[in-house]
Amino acid sequence: MWRHARKTRYNDWPRPENIMTKQVALDEPGDDEAKIRPRKAYWRFVPIGILIAGLTLAYSMGWLDHLSLAALGETRETLKQIVLDNPVLAPAIFVLFYAVVVSLPAGAVLTIISGFLFGWLAGALYAVVAATIGGTVMFLAARMAFGGFLKNRSATTPAQFAKAFEEDAFSYLLAMRIAPFIPFFIVSITPAFFNVRLKTFLAATLIGVLPGAFAYAWLGHGLDSLLVAAEASGRELTVSDLVTPEITIALLALTLVAVLAAIVRKVRGPQMS
Repeated sequence: MWRHARKTRYNDWPRPENIMTKQVALDEPGDDEAKIRPRKAYWRFVPIGILIAGLTLAYSMGWLDHLSLAALGETRETLKQIVLDNPVLAPAIFVLFYAVVVSLPAGAVLTIISGFLFGWLAGALYAVVAATIGGTVMFLAARMAFGGFLKNRSATTPAQFAKAFEEDAFSYLLAMRIAPFIPFFIVSITPAFFNVRLKTFLAATLIGVLPGAFAYAWLGHGLDSLLVAAEASGRELTVSDLVTPEITIALLALTLVAVLAAIVRKVRGPQMS
């Protein structure tokens, strides 16, 4: 009887193959979980979709026409009075507005307006803060949707390019930020395709927008007389009337310095290791 009982108990023990079968069954997603996963994948495209929709709406509604020096000439006295009456609220609203519309090709105009309204130093600092916030929001939205897209293409040319970019992401981002001919939103979205850390993006953006911010805010600081002269002559003032070749050359020179720094670091890296 004892042997029979022992045998029965042994036969009742769960066998390894049964345990594995049950584990696999537990690991397999049910019908409800399989339906939830695709929904989660779709949600990651919502933030970047909102940004694209907002950009499209701004173009279609002609809002860019109001972000111009000509529009500033018509409302400059009203805006100056608003700033005087609201020394705290006005800068806060301006920074928020700048951060929201920074993806539009009007960053230079807004920085000039910032210098015109708040002075060259405060105006430049407000522009830097707003551009950093707006650029970071775009970067996070794009990273949520496309994060590591090129990195995941292993053993391919895009993956190799991604690896090279990530090895010195700060220098490349800094050069792209300083370069006056690269649109702001392109520099904000491009790093999202690579495994660029947020703090690297923040540092490169914060430092990279400084030269242009101070240059354009300085132009805005002395804009009042130019607006009056343009209004008297019956013509519209544009950014190209203010941006001198010297400013463009200076920004290009800073861009070249950042690129050369990345190249030197790339060449010397293997020798130092």
